Amino acid sequence: MQRHLQPVPLLVALAMLTIMAFFVALAVGSVHLPLRGVIEALGGGADPLTRTLVLQLRLPRAVTAFATGGLLALAGALMQVLLRNPLADPYILGVSGGAAAGALTSLLLGLAGIWVSGSAFVGALVSTLMVFALAHGRGGWTPTRLLLTGIVVAFGWGAVISLLLILSNNASLRGMLFWLMGDLSYRGSGWLPLAVVSAGLAVCLPFARHLNVLARGETLAEALGIAVRPFTIAIYIGASLFTAVAVTEAGAIGFVGLVIPHMLRLVSGSDHRTLLPGAVLLGGSLLLLADTLARTIVAPQQLPVGIVTAAIGVPIFLYLLNRARGPL
Repeated sequence: MQRHLQPVPLLVALAMLTIMAFFVALAVGSVHLPLRGVIEALGGGADPLTRTLVLQLRLPRAVTAFATGGLLALAGALMQVLLRNPLADPYILGVSGGAAAGALTSLLLGLAGIWVSGSAFVGALVSTLMVFALAHGRGGWTPTRLLLTGIVVAFGWGAVISLLLILSNNASLRGMLFWLMGDLSYRGSGWLPLAVVSAGLAVCLPFARHLNVLARGETLAEALGIAVRPFTIAIYIGASLFTAVAVTEAGAIGFVGLVIPHMLRLVSGSDHRTLLPGAVLLGGSLLLLADTLARTIVAPQQLPVGIVTAAIGVPIFLYLLNRARGPL
């Protein structure tokens, strides 16, 4: 029988990892800063150049990266319960496709900044409503019907994205490709996604026991008095909203929502009272470190962060598949 780590030591270790990842992100870049200078800048001291680098450039991007990773990991954990499919991730229901189509349309029209983010969010919401409406048949929707509908809608958005790329000119094509592979250069202050992931975790944690029961099947959940239909609808809406905010902030970043919940289940078990906060901390830390690597490995040029997460996520997921005894 596999032994799991205790919840409190695990969460403390993940919190320490998060703090370390933030300091690494603030100190490392095309201009490296000493740890003392970072601490002084955060306290309002240090020289003007260091304060500008830390407070105006790196801190907003670090907050955005952490919040985005936390949102994707939280959405992935919820999607895997909703669909009862270990391969479910935040993008499986076509949310990212709708967001990408909206963002690329804005870029094709020469818009930038808030227009790209706003269009991505609208596209994600349109895709969410479309999947929900199409999957609701005469007998209501089931996880299988929802999954298949999401996959079909995602393929449809893929065709739209291909058309937009073909119609784009060379000047906007690079920005479009960066956005599709995950790009934090369009980030804002980062406090909005951080507020969303904090509020989302606060809302989900009281229902962690319900998620534990639902993961074992709808029949058991109904027998224990859980209103399965309203609860599953709430999970779907919440996971879609978290994904929409994440995609709006950073584009389509893969593997975070898929790999992080599996990693935590192997070391902590499937109790969502530990899994949900652990997913936010570990997902945020992973994306924070990946973004730091993406903007420094070929500095002064930057790589799309999605390339780095894929390079990290593929071997980790293959390792998890080989390590797990039985289904994940």
